[in-house]
Amino acid sequence: MDSFAPFDLSQHRVCVIMNPGSGDKDPDAFDRRVEDALRPVAARFRLRRLGRGDDIAQATRDALAEGYDVIGAAGGDGTLSAVAGVLAGSDAIMALLPGGTFNYFARDLGVGEDLDAALRTLTDARVARIDVGQINDLVFLNNISLGAYPHILKTRESIYRRWGRSRIAAYWSVLVALRRLRRPMHLTAHFEGQDRDFTTALLFAARSAYQLECFGLDGARAVRQGKFAVLIAKARQPLPLLRSALRLAFGFSAKDSDFDLIEADSLTITTRKHQLVAHDGEKTVMDSPFRLRVLRGGLKVLLPAAQQGRQ
Repeated sequence: MDSFAPFDLSQHRVCVIMNPGSGDKDPDAFDRRVEDALRPVAARFRLRRLGRGDDIAQATRDALAEGYDVIGAAGGDGTLSAVAGVLAGSDAIMALLPGGTFNYFARDLGVGEDLDAALRTLTDARVARIDVGQINDLVFLNNISLGAYPHILKTRESIYRRWGRSRIAAYWSVLVALRRLRRPMHLTAHFEGQDRDFTTALLFAARSAYQLECFGLDGARAVRQGKFAVLIAKARQPLPLLRSALRLAFGFSAKDSDFDLIEADSLTITTRKHQLVAHDGEKTVMDSPFRLRVLRGGLKVLLPAAQQGRQ
């Protein structure tokens, strides 16, 4: 149940886990702004900047073991997702400090993508329980995908290393990766007592209504009703999928022309034994079948006190 009473940080121990590799922020300046805003108002405060190779999930578990009950995640959607994966199902509260390239999760919840706005939220907040997604044992916040998109992420990493992180570089990686796409995948979706077979280049399961609306895709209403919007591209080869991507970029995509849409709060996807799965901008090799379910009220977060966020 959500609390509409003001949240008093002075009664809580706050640890902010900061990933300096997210986005293009100045880590030192970011640290100072967070310290200046939160240290004076929290009962206890720590900012932990992660080093190269540090495990975000382990840092989160360490913070809980040290007695912190509010865990701030400072970074992009991948960082927030890793922190949420530890906190989901617990009484600990998550604070969002977006510092990535897109920040879909924070924007969806009304926290915004600007650090100053996020810090204002933390000092004038309410606690809400929100739904999150789960694929097998992995919690995710915005989306998971199979097929072309995980390979787009691999391409994006090499482009980021050469040219730096930016939205232009992210979009360019889509075109480069699709040009290299060779084979479609065959999968079966089991939901609501039925099986449907697909041959496709891309499956995209969304839990962010905001992200769907940004791309002009159907399914936002289903997400707000606590379901997944699962979009399965009708395109099987690079050129038709590239056309779909361009249509998305210009806001012309529609489910009937480019995607089949499944709306369900749980489903199972069966495909070849091993698949590279993209989740909130990260990627992991996972084993089929892929069981997706919505964790109702699975995560406690701080939202703007005067605003209704995603529930």
